[in-house]
Order: sequence, then C-alpha cells, then structure tokens
Amino acid sequence: MSPERTMTTSRPIRVGVVGVGAMGENHARVYSELRDVDLVGVADHDPDVARRVATEYGTEALEMERLLERCDAVTVAVPTHAHYETVSRCLESGVHVLVEKPIAETVEQGRKMATLARTAGLVLQVGHIERFNPAVQTVSELIDDLDVISLEAERLGPPIDRTAPGNVVFDLMVHDVDIVASLLDDDPESISAMGTDDGRYATTTMSFGDVVATVTASRVTQKKVRKLTVTARECLVEVDYLEQSVLIHRDSYPEYLVDDGQRRYRHESVVERPRVDNGEPLRHELESFVEAVRTGSEPTVTAEDAIDALETVKRIDALVSGEKPRRGREVEIR
Repeated sequence: MSPERTMTTSRPIRVGVVGVGAMGENHARVYSELRDVDLVGVADHDPDVARRVATEYGTEALEMERLLERCDAVTVAVPTHAHYETVSRCLESGVHVLVEKPIAETVEQGRKMATLARTAGLVLQVGHIERFNPAVQTVSELIDDLDVISLEAERLGPPIDRTAPGNVVFDLMVHDVDIVASLLDDDPESISAMGTDDGRYATTTMSFGDVVATVTASRVTQKKVRKLTVTARECLVEVDYLEQSVLIHRDSYPEYLVDDGQRRYRHESVVERPRVDNGEPLRHELESFVEAVRTGSEPTVTAEDAIDALETVKRIDALVSGEKPRRGREVEIR
C-alpha cells in the first residue's frame, strides 16, 4: 500500500461510490452524512444517474479512473457479474473497497480478490448488511452463553419488482446463511435443500455438529417477514430484523387454574426484552468500514467470511435447481 493511502492523520477519509443504483445511492447518502468522511464523487455506467445522485448529495459525477485517483476508499455496488473486474481495478489503484454481497460470481474470483487485497495491504469488506442490524448484534453477544439446539431464519415477501428474475438463494438466503455461520462461528457439515415455484421459494437445512439450522427464502409470500429464532436449552430467542427487536422466553411452565369452579389450563413463560440500540444497519456498516480503513484493522465482514457464504449458497442453489419441486437432496461437505 502506497504511503499516501495509509491513514496516519486525522483528515477526513475520502470516499466514493461506484454504481449508484438503489443500493449505491443509499451508500452515497450515508457517506454524505458521516463525520470525518468526504464524499468526493460517484461513478455509474449511466452518466445521467451519476449526475442526479451527485447533485442530490453535494458531490461530483466522475469517470471511474478520476474517482479512484481522488479516493482512499470506495463502495462498489455494481451488478454481481461486474464485481471481480471492478473491485480488482479499485484494489490495483490502491483504494480500499466495500463490495456489496455476494462477493463475486464465483468462489475462485472471490479468492483472487481476497489475495489481491491482502497483498496490497488494503481493506476488502463485503456488504453482508444484516451483521450490522442492532438486533443481530445483540444476539451475537448472548449466544456464547447459550447451549444452542437449533436456529431458524425466515426471509419472506413479494418481489419489489415482479418482473425481476432475482435468485432467492443468492439475493435473499445468503444473508441468513452468513448470519447463522457467524453466530455459530462454524461452517455447515451437511446441507439439504429444496425449492419450488421456479426457484422463487427455497428452504435449506444445515447441520453444524449437534446444531441444526433451517433457512427459508421466498419472493412469493404476501407478507414481508425477516425473523430469526434461536432454540437453546436455557431459552428461546426471537429476533425481528425489521422491528430490530429481541425477545427471550425463559422458564416456560404449564399451570392449571380454578375459576368459578372450572379448571383452566394456561402456559406461561418469563419474557425478557434486552436493550437493542436501534439504528440504520447501513450506517453502522459504513462507519465500521471507515474505521477499518482509518485504523488498518480487520473488517467486521472479511472477504473470507463472504467466500464461505458464497460456497454454501452455491451448494444450496445446486440442490434447489437440480431437482424438481418438492424433492430435496442432501450433500455432505465435510
């Protein structure tokens, strides 16, 4: 890494965004709001889009080469098929990168990107944004003290654009695959999976030793659901990603009551509501990235984390797409 790219002063970090579609524009918005950060420009294959976003957030629309000359760090939010070429170009220019998930189209590309960043001494963070959801961060602090039996994640809802052909395994399920692996600090030993409705609904079951994790993703469910349930011997933990809430159910017990001569049955439990410091996950993610750039520390979501998630979802997708609906296969991945 060249000396001018090393963050040894307190000057603002100079950042840019490559690709300012819906997600990239949000990155530009948050960068423009962060302290000690200077949004020096945005780039996009559509110059009109780049100019509109630049005007909205008080910066410049630049060609990519000029943007990289001005930046210490960039977000890459281009389509997945362009991740490898775009990220490599940024890293070769000595610029730190946060790239949206999945890290690349192939595991091999992801590994090459990781090697390139490591050799250059640059930060390569991957945008698995749910890691920065305050509710998930709260659970990650609890889980080490639990004897976990199972995890169940649901990411359901209708598509925003019903003409979009997005793959639910790569677009949606990858979030929860990464969350489960990070909470358990492990990779799955075996995977079974099935799908239906032309791959718009998929579910997988993964084993992590004595722990079982089930993850479901859907673009056909007429209600938006983003939930995680952790079953442990001590308690049941319910996480709502949308509400950014955590409920812990403990000491569940049955009880019979006598009311007006009639016996009634009820089941009670103690419910705890741990404090969750709510906030925008994207803001937490970009603050974390900027801190890693400034200090040279390892990012919260490393390239290796993202490569592991990509390997897992590729196995899941092969099982989902390789069989007729309602039939599943299992693969051992020891």
